[in-house]
Amino acid sequence: MDQQTRIEQRSKAALIGGDIRLFAAHCHFDICHPVNSLEGIDAAQSHLFAPLAAAFPMGAERIETCITGQFDGGTWTASFGTIAGRFQAPLFGIRPSGFLELLRFGRFDRWEDGRIVRVILILDLPGLMLATGQWPLARPLGPAWSPAPATQDGVSTTVTDPAEGEASLKLVESMIAGLMRYDRQSLASMRMVDFWHPDFSWYGPGPIGSFQGLADYERGHARPFLTAFPDRFGGDHKCRIGERAYVASTGWPSVRATHSGGGWLGLPPTNTRISMRVMDLWRREGALLKENWVYIDIPDLLLQMGVDIFARAAELRPAKG
Repeated sequence: MDQQTRIEQRSKAALIGGDIRLFAAHCHFDICHPVNSLEGIDAAQSHLFAPLAAAFPMGAERIETCITGQFDGGTWTASFGTIAGRFQAPLFGIRPSGFLELLRFGRFDRWEDGRIVRVILILDLPGLMLATGQWPLARPLGPAWSPAPATQDGVSTTVTDPAEGEASLKLVESMIAGLMRYDRQSLASMRMVDFWHPDFSWYGPGPIGSFQGLADYERGHARPFLTAFPDRFGGDHKCRIGERAYVASTGWPSVRATHSGGGWLGLPPTNTRISMRVMDLWRREGALLKENWVYIDIPDLLLQMGVDIFARAAELRPAKG
């Protein structure tokens, strides 16, 4: 299956109204909390596709970036975008607003013989809770904003020089190695200035927010996050691929840490060991990274810290509807 065919097939395998024949009967699904692991297409129909279709009966999946590649002997697509539609029925405990809403997603699919055999999916459910007035914790330190790539070239079927994808991948892996050099005292110890464009944009999950430039990023994300999880380390990636100026990576889980500091999302330290299900998409511009879209399964992470975000949200009255 060539690049164009893979992208075309991925677009047909939408979360709402997609062609389920593109999923193998035994397909394994790793989904954000509260869905979690599902075995087989029948389980996915009942616990993922049907709830989404009921919540967004006129909804459509808008893929803003899709890249393809090989990892660990398999063929993968990594796609990112939003589900757009009127939110008309409850979704995983989130009350409907009745209004047009955007539900951000990051998704990795492994393909065999023209069918999807594994799906890894994060839906930004906390972002939807924020948009509908149901987020019960601290407000984000930046706007809940996640646009398509500034270059508007996130989806391309043009065959390009593989060396471009390799260059993007090498830059991202060097940057990640820098993150692991944090000395628990100074953010400068990671040397992020060596990897990021001066006015780069970082688009985080809804409850964290989005930021521009190193100082804003450190204020809004890096400092609060590393204060809360100073011993964090990563690994166990399920897929990491590069194509053109883009790199996509996911770990399930990847980051492991101790929640030993306070302030993150307004929560005090719990001193618990946690793991994080994560996804990232980066866009390189020249020799530096210009944009980064970040997905974290925040409901799963909070549950490990003793916070059931959906139970807390049930105590609030919706701001819309």
